[in-house]
Amino acid sequence: MKFEGRDHFFAYGRDISDRVKAEKDRSRLENQLVQVQKMEAIGTLAGGIAHDFNNILSAILGFAELAQFETAKKELLAGYIENILRAGKRAKDLVEQILAFSRQTDQTLMPVPVKSIVQETLKLLRASLPTTIEIKPDLASDSKVMGDATKLHQIVMNLCSNAGYAMRQTGGTLHVELKDIRLPTEYESLYPGINPGAYLELTVRDTGEGMPPETLERIYDPFFTTKERDQGTGMGLSVVHGIVKDYGGIIHACSQKGKGTTFKVDLPIIENHDEAEVEIQEMLPRGQERVLIVDDEPDIVEIGRRLLENLGYRVVSRVSSLEALELFKSQPEKFDLVITDLTMPQMTGDKLARELIAIRADLPIILCSGYSTQITEDAAKKIGIQGILMKPIIVKEMAGLVRNVLDETAVKT
Repeated sequence: MKFEGRDHFFAYGRDISDRVKAEKDRSRLENQLVQVQKMEAIGTLAGGIAHDFNNILSAILGFAELAQFETAKKELLAGYIENILRAGKRAKDLVEQILAFSRQTDQTLMPVPVKSIVQETLKLLRASLPTTIEIKPDLASDSKVMGDATKLHQIVMNLCSNAGYAMRQTGGTLHVELKDIRLPTEYESLYPGINPGAYLELTVRDTGEGMPPETLERIYDPFFTTKERDQGTGMGLSVVHGIVKDYGGIIHACSQKGKGTTFKVDLPIIENHDEAEVEIQEMLPRGQERVLIVDDEPDIVEIGRRLLENLGYRVVSRVSSLEALELFKSQPEKFDLVITDLTMPQMTGDKLARELIAIRADLPIILCSGYSTQITEDAAKKIGIQGILMKPIIVKEMAGLVRNVLDETAVKT
C-alpha cells in the first residue's frame, strides 16, 4: 500500500492465548473422560469374569475339599490336595483383588508379615526370570503392616517383575531389601496425610536400562507402558500406587537412563500387635436337617451336596430352579433350608426365593453368588433371605453359615 510515494505496511495481531488454553483444557478433559470410560469398562469386565471364574474355582476347591475328607491318612496325596487348595484360594483372593480394584467389594485388613510375602514372591519369580538375572535379597525386617496379603503380594510382584523386564536383554542384579525406618516430622509437609513414625521400607532396585525423566513422570498413569503390546497393560504401577496410598504409605522412584531404577515403598508398621497369631483348625459345625440345593451348574450342586452330607445333613439337589420350585410345591414341609444360586436361567435365585417364601413364610434361604454387587444384604433381607454365601464355596464358610441360619430360625420359631 502506497501513500505519498511511500510504502507502508500494516500488521494486525490478536491474542489467542485464551483459545489455546481452552483447547488444552478441552483436550485434557477428553483424555480424562477416556480414562474414566476405560476404568468403567474394567469394572464391568471384572464383574463378568468374577461370576464365571468363581464357578470354576468352586469346582476346583470343592472337589479338593471333598478329596481331603477321604485322604486324611494318606499323607502324600493329602499334601498334593493341600497344594491344590492353596492355589485355588490364591486365585479366589485374586478375584477379590480384581473386584476391589474396580470398587466392587471391600477388603478386610489385618496384620501381615511382609517378609514372608517377599520370600514367596521371589521364589515364584526365580522360576520365571532368566538365569542372567541374579536376585539378591536383604530382608532385615520382621515387622508387620496392616493390609491385605494379596494386595501386598501384588506390590512386590509388580515391582520385581518390572525390574526383571528392565534387565531381560542384558541381565543384571535384582536387589530386594526390607528394613525398618522412622520417617521424620518434616515428611508431613512433603507428603500430606503421612504421619511420622515407624515404617517398613521395601526397596526394589535393578541394574537395567533405566528411564528418562519424561517416562519417570508418567509411570503411575493408568494404561501408560513402555512395554510391547503383549507384554503389559500399563496398569501395574497405577495399581501399586493406589494400594500404597490406601495403606497410608509412600512410594517413590528414581532412575537414570543406563543406570537402573530404584523403587522405595514405605508402609506404617503395626508396633503393638499381638504376636500370638496361630491358625487353629476348628471343628466344622454339623447338623441333621434337610437341605435343598439349587444351582444350574451340576458340579456346584454335586460339591454342595457332598460337603453337606459329610457334615451330617440330608440333602436333595436340583439343577433347575423351575424343577426345584415344583418339588417344593409338592412337599413344602420336607425341607428345613434352601440354598440357591442367584444367577440361573428361567428363574433367578431371588425370584425363586420369593416364590418359596410365598408358599412357606418361615423357610430359611441362603443365596449363593459369584459377584458381590449382584444383590446386597439389605435387598436380600427384604426378600426374606437370611444369608448370602459368596462363591467359590469354602466348606468352612458354608458350614458356619448353614448352621447359623438354621439356629437363628430355630430360635425365632
